[in-house]
Amino acid sequence: MFGGFGGGDNRMPPPDRNAVRNEIKMQASTTARGSVDIACVAAAVAAREAALGTAASTNAQALTSAYSARASALASAYTQTGNEAIKKAVKSSWANFGAALRLAQRGWKNAQKTAWTQFKTAIKACGPAASSVADTSNASADEKAGAGSD
Repeated sequence: MFGGFGGGDNRMPPPDRNAVRNEIKMQASTTARGSVDIACVAAAVAAREAALGTAASTNAQALTSAYSARASALASAYTQTGNEAIKKAVKSSWANFGAALRLAQRGWKNAQKTAWTQFKTAIKACGPAASSVADTSNASADEKAGAGSD
């Protein structure tokens, strides 16, 4: 009846979706705060970081060893007599180096995956809303961190 004059759209505007989402997030975070054991989260993060630090150190040692072995093998290769013997020794040096890098990278990725898996398991024991304060969303940034050859 009222919409017949003026030809305008008399419907109500749709609700602001972001406002609704933000309200839901605020309600979830305020109700979840009491059920998070922050000390538990901190311990889980500390354990993860210690494991990643140890893995990075182990990886660095593996890389240093690979470069050292390559240097020695190449030095030895160039003491050979005859071009074919030198080429064969150089090729072997680089092949061994590549294998060592791949092994170091595999070890790093496995250690990284293990550390994050253990962290995600540990965080579950910290309360139903622990993931709301944990930094699990940053796992992808850590996965991109290279500690060796890709």
